[in-house]
Amino acid sequence: MTKKEDKKGSITFYSRDQIECPICGAKFKREELMSGGGRMIAGKLTDELHRLYEPSAKYGEIHPLIYTMTVCPKCHYSAFPQDFNILDKESLNRIYEHMQDRYESIRHLFSSINFAGARGLPEGAASYYLAMLCYEFVDTKYSPTIKQGVCSLRAAWLFDELAKKYPEENYGYMVTLLYRKAYFFYRRAVELESSGKEMIANMKSFGPDVDKNYGYDGVLYLSALLEVKYGYRNDAEQRKTLLAQQRRSLAKMFGLGKSSKTKPGPLLEHARTLYENIVAELNEEEEGDDED
Repeated sequence: MTKKEDKKGSITFYSRDQIECPICGAKFKREELMSGGGRMIAGKLTDELHRLYEPSAKYGEIHPLIYTMTVCPKCHYSAFPQDFNILDKESLNRIYEHMQDRYESIRHLFSSINFAGARGLPEGAASYYLAMLCYEFVDTKYSPTIKQGVCSLRAAWLFDELAKKYPEENYGYMVTLLYRKAYFFYRRAVELESSGKEMIANMKSFGPDVDKNYGYDGVLYLSALLEVKYGYRNDAEQRKTLLAQQRRSLAKMFGLGKSSKTKPGPLLEHARTLYENIVAELNEEEEGDDED
């Protein structure tokens, strides 16, 4: 990247070394996000631990999430960078067998996607959606369930940005669908971890966003938050039981984290607010039962 190009407002560069896809053999270079120079102006942290960024006068809108996943432009195999070239042969074979399904899924969502060029919001959203599909066929030793959860959540964020920009495209439907998938995967990941069937520890960073790693406590918090927002509502008694479980989980987090320097303050603040909201909803349900 030359200084002249940088002055024009460049925000990315391409890796010097080529990556070879372990599934189809295609060679390509990763697009990487440049840092510094006032490119990213951090905004607020949402209750979903998603970091928002303010657009700058020079660079405009920047969404760091767009550039995280490694995606083969030929076969649409998508994975976190640390997984892309280390998955076992059996997992890669299963991903290969569903190549056509990935093509069709993306065709139904976008009229045009190009992972060989510069990424935009559509490629960013598609990268996580594709990874969610690919991790379905990955061996449990790579912690695929929680990775599907993170991919679903990030995809929901990016599809939400697309829905705001292109309301006529009906991306809002995908946002709701992906949040519900994130709810399922986060809940399932915690269940598998608790039973010892699939460990979450293989995640390099629990995210959920790329700016900070909120660890396993972040997973528990998001599991509770997604339960409140997108959990089962058709059976009042079942919802009460599930919310009570999440309340206990959050209470344990408070007990461990009040004086611990290892737990990020913002996480505890959001968890406390969520805990209070769950208690309030449970109390409302109990008052409703008493009136009946």
